[in-house]
Amino acid sequence: MGIQVQSLGKQYGKTWAVRDLSFEVQPGKVTGFLGPNGAGKSTTIRSIVGLDRPTTGRALIDGVRYVRLRAPLREVGTVLDARSAHRSRRAVDHLRTVAATHGFRAARIDEVIGLTGLESAARVRAGKFSLGMGQRLGIAVALLGDPHTLILDEPVNGLDPDGVAWIRGLLSALAAEGRTVFLSSHLLSELALVADHVVVIGRGELIADAPIAELTSDAGRTLEEAYLRLTRDAVEYRGGQVGEPQPGAAGGSGA
Repeated sequence: MGIQVQSLGKQYGKTWAVRDLSFEVQPGKVTGFLGPNGAGKSTTIRSIVGLDRPTTGRALIDGVRYVRLRAPLREVGTVLDARSAHRSRRAVDHLRTVAATHGFRAARIDEVIGLTGLESAARVRAGKFSLGMGQRLGIAVALLGDPHTLILDEPVNGLDPDGVAWIRGLLSALAAEGRTVFLSSHLLSELALVADHVVVIGRGELIADAPIAELTSDAGRTLEEAYLRLTRDAVEYRGGQVGEPQPGAAGGSGA
């Protein structure tokens, strides 16, 4: 069934971080969640995994709220913070702790270390990890329970080109097994490399929900151009105006 976000809204004080947001994430494909910083991506993800209580609407995983799952880490693997491991703990010990507290078989630790390329860093303390290695450790933890659903917040952030190629292969393979794979990014170029389908939001509202191929097929537009077009349409639909770039506005001194 995948992930179902239904008329989701989240209000903080007088500000709506997300408003009337609806979309579905289907199993068997990699779905990207795209929007600039502050668009409401993290709020949406936190609502899906039960860390935020929606003001309106609901978010379901395979038709059930996250808090109703009997064994959440066996059903949903999440990465919300690549720096969540204790800095003084070795990577393998962090994995052992999670496995022991959730009843995962010990052999699974070596399996996820191999899946995430952590063999040479397994006995390195997490505090010495680069952001990219922290991402790999976070994904290893998410995979410990062999979950059917993966939800990753900015997982490509900090990865070098080899790391991007690795995560593309890993996520594609997991989706090919029929799993639900949902990852966020604020960079179009990242999602173009790893995702089959894209959900685009801006200011907490839906802008687009379509396969990448559909977004890029209009007169040979690139994904960047398609995103800009969709953003312009959304702004103008809500009564705003989008001006043309002024000569010399791009490529300036950067001040």
